[in-house]
Amino acid sequence: MTFDDIRPGQALPELAIPITASAIVAGAIATNDFQDVHHDKAAAQATGVPDIFMNILTTNGLVQRFVTDWTGPAARIRKIAIRLGAPNFVGDVMKLNGEVEAVDQDGRTADIRISGRNGIGEHVAATVTIGFAEGAR
Repeated sequence: MTFDDIRPGQALPELAIPITASAIVAGAIATNDFQDVHHDKAAAQATGVPDIFMNILTTNGLVQRFVTDWTGPAARIRKIAIRLGAPNFVGDVMKLNGEVEAVDQDGRTADIRISGRNGIGEHVAATVTIGFAEGAR
């Protein structure tokens, strides 16, 4: 993909991510998040939830992956604003969808609105700003 390929209103292809215990635990470990609710089912249940759940840093990484898989190597993440909603629990599937919200021709950037939904609602709402180098058409 090049900067010239991006248009406001353009949809990104949906990405379905199975939510497994391994993915939740690996994401927590990789981000140095040792809160027990991300790896200990009994501790999570003691807080009133049914199982371990994904941390925000793992979600942030998945949102970035979703965007950069679509743009390819010419684009860079410039900014990301993220808000969590319904937790990602083991056994669910998060479906990421996105749409180009705005394109800045002068700054060679684009804002992409992302929504990640699971079986109980919207897990993540994000806006990702991507930028392209001057020579990357």
